[in-house]
Amino acid sequence: MNIQGDHKYMDTKIRKLDGANMDIDLATPKDRIQWQQDKCPWNEAEASDKHKCAVKNVSICPYFCGIKYHDYVLCSYPNKNPLKGTE
Repeated sequence: MNIQGDHKYMDTKIRKLDGANMDIDLATPKDRIQWQQDKCPWNEAEASDKHKCAVKNVSICPYFCGIKYHDYVLCSYPNKNPLKGTE
């Protein structure tokens, strides 16, 4: 995949790198963060805050479809994750 940058001669290749051990949640209460954040739709449906997108060294949500530049979580809830099994 090629990405064209601001400079007309820039040609950057994007690689998929294994081992991104990360924590991602959309469950932090608004009074504990300083940025705008959507709520996890699974947590909203269940009126909870127990579901996390990715928990370092523990798990990845079955609906988590990745991260899109610039800080967007891709989520398939309540539908089956179309990326499962394509790794």
